[in-house]
Amino acid sequence: MPRPGGPSAGPGRLRPVSVLVIDIGTSGVRAAVVRPDAVVAAVQYRQVLPSTPFPGLVEFDPVQLSTTAIKLAEQVLGEAGPVDAVGITNQRASTVVWDRTTGAPVGPGIGWQDLRTIGECLTLQGQGIRVPPNASATKVAHLMAQVPRERWGDLAFGTVDSWMVWALTEGRLHVTDATNAGVTALRSADGSGWSSRLLEALDIPSSVLPEVVDSTGIVGTATALPGAPPICGIAGDQQASLIGQGCVRRGQAKITFGTGGMLDACLGEAPAAFDYRGPQGSFPIVAWQAGGHLTWGVEAMMLAAGTNVEWLRDDLGMIADAASSEAVAAECEDSGDVWYVPAPLGLGAPYWDFGARGALLGLTRGSGRAQVVRAVLEGVAHRGADLVEAAEADAGVALSTLRVDGGMSANGVFVQALADATQRVVEVAPIPDATTLGAAFLAGMAVGVWRDFDDVAAAWRPARVVEPRRVLDRERWRAAVERSKGWLPELSALDF
Repeated sequence: MPRPGGPSAGPGRLRPVSVLVIDIGTSGVRAAVVRPDAVVAAVQYRQVLPSTPFPGLVEFDPVQLSTTAIKLAEQVLGEAGPVDAVGITNQRASTVVWDRTTGAPVGPGIGWQDLRTIGECLTLQGQGIRVPPNASATKVAHLMAQVPRERWGDLAFGTVDSWMVWALTEGRLHVTDATNAGVTALRSADGSGWSSRLLEALDIPSSVLPEVVDSTGIVGTATALPGAPPICGIAGDQQASLIGQGCVRRGQAKITFGTGGMLDACLGEAPAAFDYRGPQGSFPIVAWQAGGHLTWGVEAMMLAAGTNVEWLRDDLGMIADAASSEAVAAECEDSGDVWYVPAPLGLGAPYWDFGARGALLGLTRGSGRAQVVRAVLEGVAHRGADLVEAAEADAGVALSTLRVDGGMSANGVFVQALADATQRVVEVAPIPDATTLGAAFLAGMAVGVWRDFDDVAAAWRPARVVEPRRVLDRERWRAAVERSKGWLPELSALDF
């Protein structure tokens, strides 16, 4: 493939090759144009929030997502000019079922956070089949059950990437990539095909399933966009962030600190030694698929990261905005032995206790706003260290350096606390949403903007590098976690 600025920008061509990225997140839609130097040349964003009609239910309008994405894409193309490829990245496991003939969804899309199918997950567990409620599998069955069986032959299921490709190709393509297919829970453990056992258990006909394609490679043509550029890259948001931060070799890892926190590590050609969940609570994932070959990874998650900073701002009124948490926390050298366990929604890896709840411990008459804010930031940092330990133990790999993105990566006090808690060098991504770069790399490799994953690795330029300065007390942290566990026993008894 041609190098950036080489033959692909050659005779008769007056502009460098570039990539359009469509990024559909949980709370908004972004369109951006990325140049060969991995710089974002134009970007447009619009908030598109899901709805919560009842507690535990999370729904979204698929048509609103796709029309918003196309409109924003048209705007950035107007600003930056034509592009040579389109990359798509998306919130994973959120589920859409639509009619192939009319192109209309059969109902609202069901968000990955939605818990309406917990009962079905528990029923499957009784049959020896483990499916988490955030996966697509039971959501597909729920949506299809709303449609008369005689119409099932006309239906199509897809995660948000599938729906977006369908919209961009004006109904010509029904595909997903291996990273998104892998988190539906409908895929076989080795990634070789759809699971006939689970399809039968949920009464899902194989006819509704999308074709699984490579994460990088030309898939089809985005005829809904000016110039009809080729769609060349698709990946779920966490895998796109992994690639966007240049973590393309075994043992390289990133953590995204957004509303929640996700650690993803690259393992290479060999998957982790477990099919569902490791002893320390991490999950096997497909990092990407290229040329029909899978590259594997492992993922460990915390259920609440930035949510805790929002709590300080919105509910306690301790900070004016999220950014000010850094300055407030910096008013003290340490938390004064105040400890915060960030578990408003329970604890993820390695504990997996849905009944755990947040705990604020060690308060004295001398504890002030600065100590509490610092304790919250350090608590999230300790959870980051938990994820590192879980992934290392489950995957049998050493994670010597961490790369971070997400909103909290801009907070200097937090990033320093993460370096101190993990005792590792932390490299901060050049842009908060590295998903955009990852999707651009995947699409760009298909058309020669970047030659291969070595080029992707070489493109990594951290905004800053933070080294450990002190050692945080991990034993004291573990004692605090024990205080938070099992607070709601009925929820703690759940295990998916």
